Amino acid sequence: MQFTASEKVAQLTTGVFMEVAGRKQEALQKGKDVIDLSVGSPDLPPPSFVIDTLIEYAKDTSKYGYTLKGITEFHDAVCYFYRNRYGVELDAEQEVLQLMGSQDGLAHLATAIINPGDYVLVPDPGYPIYEASVSLAGGIIYPMPLTAENQFLPQLNQIPEDVLKKTKMMIISYPGNPVTALANEEFFKEVIEFAKKHHILVVHDFAYSELIFDHHPQISFMSIPGAKEVGIEFNSLSKTFNMAGCRIGYVVGNKEALNILATLKSHIDYGIFYPIQKAAEKALMADPDILSEQVKEYEERRDALLSGLAKAGWEVPKSAATMFVWAKIPAGWKSREFAYELIDKAGVAVVPGDAFGKEGEGYVRMALVQPAERLREAAKRIQEFLQK
Repeated sequence: MQFTASEKVAQLTTGVFMEVAGRKQEALQKGKDVIDLSVGSPDLPPPSFVIDTLIEYAKDTSKYGYTLKGITEFHDAVCYFYRNRYGVELDAEQEVLQLMGSQDGLAHLATAIINPGDYVLVPDPGYPIYEASVSLAGGIIYPMPLTAENQFLPQLNQIPEDVLKKTKMMIISYPGNPVTALANEEFFKEVIEFAKKHHILVVHDFAYSELIFDHHPQISFMSIPGAKEVGIEFNSLSKTFNMAGCRIGYVVGNKEALNILATLKSHIDYGIFYPIQKAAEKALMADPDILSEQVKEYEERRDALLSGLAKAGWEVPKSAATMFVWAKIPAGWKSREFAYELIDKAGVAVVPGDAFGKEGEGYVRMALVQPAERLREAAKRIQEFLQK
């Protein structure tokens, strides 16, 4: 018996990521040691008090029922976190919505907000769920090129007027993935005015809010006057507190948009396991020094990798944020060819930039999810590969 995917699912692409995983597996089966810098999954553990809280509540047999939605304490903790980290005041009942990870919310948002034929402005290169969610909802993707020449900021004044008339939503992400650039307040102000003029919902993916390096400022889109009128902001505990497998995050901002997403979610899930919510609450209320220590760790890892690549003659700009390095590859290579050769010849797995969009060609993304010493070894292997 044969089954076929729906037209919507058939148009989704998973090729590059599956190919990278396949190449890595082939190398491992041949006995090759592979340093995996492809997947952005934290290798560091959550804070010990998060684990202790999870264990404590998991022992309570009365906490195994449906939670249906975010508990009050979790919503209050998000408000506390935003007030103390970004100077943003939120209404816990109307301006915070709990999610099963920020990707869960991003995946469902387009279905909740746009109609078939509506345009959505999407960064290129950008995190794959942006395009996938729009495609599944029947929307039309309009890519916004992010280039080094423009500091990886979209040029809003270059978007055609006929596209803007049909545009309902715009997705941005700073610091971003795969592009690790930051945006300043002036850019966010421009986005707000742009959204007001064209009646567009702004969606800011802020999942790497706490992995910002070299004392650059942490700027929440919600901290800019007028942001709540036009937009929402996704955040997550996955990268900030190394709770990726717990699948818990949230979205804040415009209450009408959040209510629409909440309506859809009420038909899809039954809430997050109570002990995970309590562990997340504990994390959000914790001493911010633990976040500073984590930033130092990632800075050390970034510097270890980049200094090693520099010895190979591959000069890569320092990432200002995130757990990634977005690197323009040496001349004469295509992204996919370069990435696959690195796995086969050097035993280093990275993601080719074209996995994230047309503008990603000529780049690779490397995840800082290995200890500094292992990253130095990766750089050494790349050096030997490039010098052959």
